[in-house]
Amino acid sequence: MRSTVSAKSGTWRNWAGNVTARPAREVAPASVEELSAAVRRAAEDGLRVKAVGTGHSFTAAAATDGVLIRPHLLTGIRRIDRDNGTVTVEAGTPLKRLNLALAREGLSLTNMGDIMEQTVSGATSTGTHGTGRDSASIAAQIAGLELVTADGSVLTCSEKENPEIFAAARIGIGALGIITAITFSVEPLFLLSAREEPMSFDEVTGSFDELFTENEHFEFYWFPHTGNCNTKRNNRSVGPEKPVGTVRGLYEDEFLSNGVFQAANYVGRAVPAAIPSIARISSRALSARTYTDIPYKVFTSPRRVRFTEMEYAVPRAALVETLRELRAMVDRSPLRISFPVEVRTAPADDITLSTASGRDSAYIAVHMFRGTPYQAYFSAAERIFTAHGGRPHWGKVHTRDAEYFADVYPRFGEFTALRDRLDPERRFGNDYLRRILGD
Repeated sequence: MRSTVSAKSGTWRNWAGNVTARPAREVAPASVEELSAAVRRAAEDGLRVKAVGTGHSFTAAAATDGVLIRPHLLTGIRRIDRDNGTVTVEAGTPLKRLNLALAREGLSLTNMGDIMEQTVSGATSTGTHGTGRDSASIAAQIAGLELVTADGSVLTCSEKENPEIFAAARIGIGALGIITAITFSVEPLFLLSAREEPMSFDEVTGSFDELFTENEHFEFYWFPHTGNCNTKRNNRSVGPEKPVGTVRGLYEDEFLSNGVFQAANYVGRAVPAAIPSIARISSRALSARTYTDIPYKVFTSPRRVRFTEMEYAVPRAALVETLRELRAMVDRSPLRISFPVEVRTAPADDITLSTASGRDSAYIAVHMFRGTPYQAYFSAAERIFTAHGGRPHWGKVHTRDAEYFADVYPRFGEFTALRDRLDPERRFGNDYLRRILGD
């Protein structure tokens, strides 16, 4: 899951292949000082600047025709502060490397998303999240950050230092500057017990409030064209550690969830009429299982089948109604959907443009196999999501603009005013930011 820059053509392409850009030049700074110098030089040359991680966003948030900053040399842990329970890490560090390093130190993030290929700055800047009753997105676990602004200055931000920038830059969508380091709140390594089992759509939606309340982390997948769901409940455990067996893990997580699923999607793309039958088989392929392991091995899963995704956060109280409307739309349409719909939750947080800012939220994510037309499905789903005041994930496909966001984010004006102050010339701007933030 890496983005690429072609030395021959100079074309950058994201992981899903739906966004490309041709930057004027590419820079891979090895220090904060080199990054600051690259920003100042871009200003002298009249070029815009964007930092890009692994290209896992489905939007053009990182696309640029100016200077493309690759942070792969800005990696590793700067310091561990066990007394305060924090770890400071360079912005280009992949989440996978961070999780492995933390585990070796007997530490862990409290919550995380379901993949860990992204860089820490890319994941947090777009609002990457997992699911949690009490614990929120990765960005909500940030205790401090370091930011290079449009004039090349380096700012340190926390609740005590530059607090108004800290409130916004934790999910800054690359609009306020380039993050060079992040300080995360961490805790001693713990164990999670996972319980995965199939349930019917009606059973899950009918008892969603209880399932949410009774579990620290609850999520489920509904398979369109069926009444079937797969559910996952993660809760802290005193042990003992009982990981998924090697053979079963390879069979279910690699062979079924990736290999067979990809083959089924190729068939579905070639013969759309077969998709409902494939969905019924896919939804029953995985059997119930329980296991106990350290957090990142429970929260995250390998995702090797490429796709395009839209995800919206709706008020948690509106989840069941929204999901039932989505199912009704699919059932009465000629659409053929081969990917399951993913449902997760997050508590309200205080980050200016977080999708959970100021309200308890539920996330509904719709996907289409890479190379399959997705516009009709996503447009129909988006009409349902926006009718409930939905907020789209900043790194996933959507068609909303600044006028819409001003309505669904009470603090939207705070963010745009801060952007005007930090980047009046739009050094970090691009077409995507112009659409979502205005100009």
